[in-house]
Amino acid sequence: MDLEKEQNLQNNANEIVTEKEQNSFLESTLGKVVNSALDVGLRMILPDFVEDGVVEIKDALLQGGLKEGINTAIDGAINLGKSVLGIFTGKFDDISQARDAIKSGGIIDNISNVLDTVIDKTSSSGLINSNIASLISNGKDAILNSVSNKIEDEFMEQINSTEKLAKYEDNWKEYFENQDFEGMQREYDKIQEKLKELLPLENTLKEARVIENLHNLIKNNGQNFNLTEEQLELSKMLT
Repeated sequence: MDLEKEQNLQNNANEIVTEKEQNSFLESTLGKVVNSALDVGLRMILPDFVEDGVVEIKDALLQGGLKEGINTAIDGAINLGKSVLGIFTGKFDDISQARDAIKSGGIIDNISNVLDTVIDKTSSSGLINSNIASLISNGKDAILNSVSNKIEDEFMEQINSTEKLAKYEDNWKEYFENQDFEGMQREYDKIQEKLKELLPLENTLKEARVIENLHNLIKNNGQNFNLTEEQLELSKMLT
C-alpha cells in the first residue's frame, strides 16, 4: 500500500464524524420535518375533510411512492448542495453550511416534482379521485410553503441547540474546575441529551468527547479528581 493511501485510511479511522453519519441524520430529520409539513399543508387545502379523510388521502399518497420520493428528494438536495458549495470533503463544518447546501440543492423543487409525480400516479390508479387530485395540485404551493418554513425552523432549532450545548459544556468545565461532580453530572446529562438532537459535526463532537472521557474517568475513579499526568493533558484540551 502506498503512503498516501495508508495516510487516508488512518485519517478515516481517526474521524469523529463521517459523511455517512451526517447524511443519515439529515435524511431522517428532514424526512420527519417534510412529513409533518405535508400533514399541515394537506389540512390547509382540504379544510372540509375530517381527520380520517386527510389520513386516508395521505396513506394513498404514501402508497403512490410519496415516502420514497421524499427520501430521494432529500438525498438529491444534499448531494447537489455539496457540489454547488464546493464541499469536496463531503462533510459539513457547521449547521449554516448544511442549511445552505439543502437550499442550494433545490429541495423544494425536488419535493414539488415528487408531488406532481405521486398525485398523477395515485389519481390514474384510482387511489384518490380526480377532484381530490386537483385540489392537492392547485394547493401545492401551500404545501411547499409549509415544507420550506418547517425546514427553516428545524435549522434554526439546530443553531439554538448548538448554543445551548456550548453553554452546558462551559457549565461542566466550571464544575470540573471546582471539583463538583454532582454539578458535572447534571450538565453531562444535558450534553448527552442535546447531542442526540444535533447534526453530528467534527468541532461539536471533539469537545464533547473530551468531556465524556474526563467525566467517565473521574466517575469510574470513585469521583476522585486526582488525575495522572496523561489524564491532566486530556483536561488541557478543554482550555
